[in-house]
Amino acid sequence: MTTLSIIALTIGVWGQRLLGGFVVGPWLERQPTLTRAAKLIPAAVVTAVIVQLTVADGRTLVADARLAGVLVAGVLVWRKAPFLVVVLGAAVTTALLRAL
Repeated sequence: MTTLSIIALTIGVWGQRLLGGFVVGPWLERQPTLTRAAKLIPAAVVTAVIVQLTVADGRTLVADARLAGVLVAGVLVWRKAPFLVVVLGAAVTTALLRAL
């Protein structure tokens, strides 16, 4: 059963890549608005995961120092600060709020 599952998953992934490369890719190239939107999907997914990991603890919402750090990082990214400044700003904000 395990060998059949691996073969089925391999064929499924291969089929997805073919479908994306030969069907969806050319179709998106003819739709510039959809192309721009499709390029934003990875950033949106990463942002959603970061926010979920920051404000969720099991089945409850938590607003603590981590949320403030993420907010500071968001503002710094919006202001186009260098990556190191964003990371340090978020870390310092979180550390200071936890120390209080």
